[in-house]
Amino acid sequence: MSKWKKVTIALSVGIMMLTLAGCSGTKQETAAKPADKKIVLGFSQIGAESEWRTANTESIKASAQAAGIELKFSDAQQKQENQIKALRSFIQQKVDVIAFSPVVETGWDAVLQEAKAAKIPVILTDRSIKMSSGNAEDYYVTFMGSDFVEEGRRAGKWLVDFMKKDNEAVNIVELQGTVGSAPAIDRKAGFEEILKQHANYKVIKSQTGDFTRAKGKEVMESFLKSAKADGQKIDVLYAHNDDMAIGAIQAIEEAGLKPGKDIIIVSIDGVKGAFEAMIAGKLNATIECSPLLGDQLMTAAKDLVAGKTLDKRIVTKEGVFPADVAAKELPNRKY
Repeated sequence: MSKWKKVTIALSVGIMMLTLAGCSGTKQETAAKPADKKIVLGFSQIGAESEWRTANTESIKASAQAAGIELKFSDAQQKQENQIKALRSFIQQKVDVIAFSPVVETGWDAVLQEAKAAKIPVILTDRSIKMSSGNAEDYYVTFMGSDFVEEGRRAGKWLVDFMKKDNEAVNIVELQGTVGSAPAIDRKAGFEEILKQHANYKVIKSQTGDFTRAKGKEVMESFLKSAKADGQKIDVLYAHNDDMAIGAIQAIEEAGLKPGKDIIIVSIDGVKGAFEAMIAGKLNATIECSPLLGDQLMTAAKDLVAGKTLDKRIVTKEGVFPADVAAKELPNRKY
């Protein structure tokens, strides 16, 4: 073979390799999986901060087993550094699909770039993300879960319809979720969007309860003391989840007030504990946010490995449950 012919062949091979690399530039791909090999899914959970989260974890574990998918599960204990460590571990283990519920919206740039470079598709469950630069949607294949802004709107609409006060001042205290988390940001935004249409409804105090029952009680105690010192009457509690509302109910009772009557309470999630509180007359309404995403997640993982394209957004169907339907609905609740 002549020298020039060898050079021509080498250049052709090089161009072919560059072309193939360019085709895979922004698209996340999965290698073909032999039919007899189990799909391996790495899932990083936020923690076990609430009834909702526990139900979400149980749904994912049960669905993985039923679907014949090998689940590598990691509990981050509500710390972003633990989630990032888990995602890097999944990448090193070369799992087929990574899924996670991000504890906060930001700070995922580096690890998601690593997953993309490793060509491992990423699914977001329950919560979305933001990147410091670039389009976040380039780093995950789908986001499945609730519309948190709409949940906040539904809480606001239910409250205005229930109170039926067009002019009289309505003082609201708000228990926010974890600072920087998507549900805390969006549920606050959706609720405020409705209140802007009703100038007599005002949030007089707002603080994080970190989505936990204990912190919800502690912050509500603080709200009650400071309102008393300021000579303010609290008419309504809006809690970003049921667990914080249930903790706050205890604080309200210990202060000698009647939750659900002296202070109207609306919260989000729709866990069994909220329905029991409504039947007891201590909570007025809960806005559903379903944690039962396991089956959808396993179907998505199988579709990805089979080379199918997923919708970028999969929204869960949910409802609004006021106290007067609680007794009838409770037997139907799965979480």
